[in-house]
Formats: sequence, structure tokens, C-alpha cells
Amino acid sequence: MIRTPSPGEAGPLARFAERTFREAFEADNNPDDMNAYCETAFSPEVMRGYLTDASITTLVIAMDEGALAAYAQLRPQGPGHGPALERPLELWRFYVDKVHHGRGIAHQLMEAAIADAAARGAATLWLGVWEHNTRAQAFYRKFGFVDVGSHTFVLGTDVQTDRLMARTID
Repeated sequence: MIRTPSPGEAGPLARFAERTFREAFEADNNPDDMNAYCETAFSPEVMRGYLTDASITTLVIAMDEGALAAYAQLRPQGPGHGPALERPLELWRFYVDKVHHGRGIAHQLMEAAIADAAARGAATLWLGVWEHNTRAQAFYRKFGFVDVGSHTFVLGTDVQTDRLMARTID
């Protein structure tokens, strides 16, 4: 079931967000950079701020027993440089627990994110994806995202390159 979490769920969502981020990127990054980023990005206080910000949509998929399986966050902003995007909305975070890969959960969550973007009046949905994350890039291409440039992502002290991918909203 896809739903919007309450601010009271900030702690569990922050722990889930950090765990899935680490699962995706920890093996390929310096532990100090990973820890520095996670300390500032995934605290319960920061997550509570996102959950109470009316401009940010957070979607979660919880399994029958209530454990989180996936989450996505969308926010109204453009990439700041590169191509001009019409009425942009950023798919800022999109993570699925590894144990649920291949079960169609990512597909469901992406459809919900696209529907949310349409409901919010966005003309373009865009995201940044690490240049080395080819699996995620292939997934996004299945949903009509195309590479439109690059930008930097700072993980601790490590300046990395993300590919910018965008799609129009019908």
C-alpha cells in the first residue's frame, strides 16, 4: 500500500532512508564521507522537517507487517543549471529495500510519483542519479526519463557527478 507517512513516523523513515542509501552506495564510497553525509541528511529531525513541509511529497510502501519496503520524495525545484525545464518537480529520493528488488515495488512507487507530479501540475519530472549507478539509470529509462546533462553531488568531502534525467508529464 502506498501512503504518505505522518510526522510521527520521522524516526523509522529516517532509519530506513539511511539504511537504503548506505545499501546503495556504501561499498563504493569512503566511510568518512558516507558517515558525514548520513549524519546531516537522515536524522529524525531533518526527516520530520520534510514530512511537515507542504511543498515536499513523501510516499512510502509498507508491507503487511508494517515494515517499510520503499520510499520516494518529490520537491518543487529545477536543477539550477543546465537545460531549462518547464514547471519542474524533482524526484529527489527514490529507494527500495534490497529484499524487495524484483517484486514490482519500484514500478508501483514510480507510477505513484509520476501521478503525484501530474496532480501537482508539473510538466517535467527530473532526478539526479550517480553516474556509476547504471542499474538505476536503466530503470528510469523504462519510465521515459532521458539524460539531459549532469550536476555535482557532494558526499561528505567527495564531489561526485550525477546524471540529470528528465521526462515530461502527460
